[in-house]
Amino acid sequence: MPIIESTYKPPFLFRNGFVSTVYSGLVRKVNGLKQERERITLSDGDFIDLDWSYAETKTNKVIVTLHGLEGNAQRPYMTGVAKLFNHNDVDAVCVNFRGCSGEPNLKYRSYHSGATEDLDEIIEHLINTKHYSDIYVHGISLGANMVLKYLGERNNVPAQIKGVVAVSVPCDLHGSCKELHTFKNILYHNNFKKYLVNRLKIKQTQHAGRLSINEMNSIKTLRDFDEVYTSKAHGFKDALDYYTQCSSLQFLPRIKTPTLIINALNDSFLSPECYPVKEAKANDFLHLEMPKYGGHVGFIQKGKFYYNEKRALEFFNINQN
Repeated sequence: MPIIESTYKPPFLFRNGFVSTVYSGLVRKVNGLKQERERITLSDGDFIDLDWSYAETKTNKVIVTLHGLEGNAQRPYMTGVAKLFNHNDVDAVCVNFRGCSGEPNLKYRSYHSGATEDLDEIIEHLINTKHYSDIYVHGISLGANMVLKYLGERNNVPAQIKGVVAVSVPCDLHGSCKELHTFKNILYHNNFKKYLVNRLKIKQTQHAGRLSINEMNSIKTLRDFDEVYTSKAHGFKDALDYYTQCSSLQFLPRIKTPTLIINALNDSFLSPECYPVKEAKANDFLHLEMPKYGGHVGFIQKGKFYYNEKRALEFFNINQN
């Protein structure tokens, strides 16, 4: 599809990518959303927790929201989507990936950017158990990469999936990893690494013998974390093999579901390869919007809801209340 000309114009202060990213991650609040938790058992015996909120009237429509690295279902970028769609007669399920709901998951493995087998089980649950006929997906960052990979790697995407919006997508994981290791992103890098390592310490206690103290102590960077844990725990040869196999960029040409990618040009997490202009122009189902501003998941505008959240309603052609 032709590249979409973005209409996003944030307040002046939030034209700064760092400010919009930090504000959205640390300051934004979404109040008044009531969520109910459902635990589903996965085929390997592990579990995932789903946090539900509902439209006021009975509906056959649901939006699935997928979080980013070290996120969860209570992050404002998740609850903002859920609240907006609930107000527009759509149920919402905010997914907590394995180990992200406040309780460690059972297996040594957890979640990663390409864990589409877990997403597949969630979608099947919505279709076979909940009986939704119209399913929409809103993915953020890591979760956005996951759903794009899901759409492009299979020939049998369920017909119930009517559309996808992917926000701040690191389509090229290796390129994005390199960006996160630059000096401009040192605060983000160190924060992510701290939380990931702390979570891994719990894994080390749960699964004695799977990870040595020396291996733990060798983790100095996010790349080290993926080398020591992510790749080994999830069946990849090394970090580069993980990045190569799980980057959604290679799957974009095969997407046959209406899909919108929103990647801000001032997103410091994204490498040039994360702006798939060529792929969008060659695929009628793939729409690419590249706002000048927005940082990483920081599409702030006046009112309660963010630009990407309202754009999702528009893209899915849902009548707004």
